[in-house]
Amino acid sequence: MKKIVAFSSLAVFALLTACATTPNNSLAIQKENNLYEVTGLGKSNIIAKNNAITAANKTCGTRAAPVLVDEKTSYNGALKGVVDEQTGQMIQAAATVLGTIAGRNTDIARDDDYQTVLTFRCQAK
Repeated sequence: MKKIVAFSSLAVFALLTACATTPNNSLAIQKENNLYEVTGLGKSNIIAKNNAITAANKTCGTRAAPVLVDEKTSYNGALKGVVDEQTGQMIQAAATVLGTIAGRNTDIARDDDYQTVLTFRCQAK
């Protein structure tokens, strides 16, 4: 009986953990004049841009390529409004070093610290 309860608890925990993850990109929103908009999220500026580009490529499919019209990247980290982006990155690096020395995870970066919004149109290849 204890094994069944333990297994059930583990299954519920795994299910809830899977539901709590943040998606790294969004579905495309079609705007006027055949423009599309996608959002990519990531721990870094580059990861957010790559996730947005992946979503744009999926939107256009294999027979078309995304042509960029506008791109906006913003920092939405835990320290937004407290310090600027560069200071926040230095604090993150220092926390990582101290965490490594102490043997603990002190990562304050989240999977959605950066947000990139791409506006594009699909052009046939």
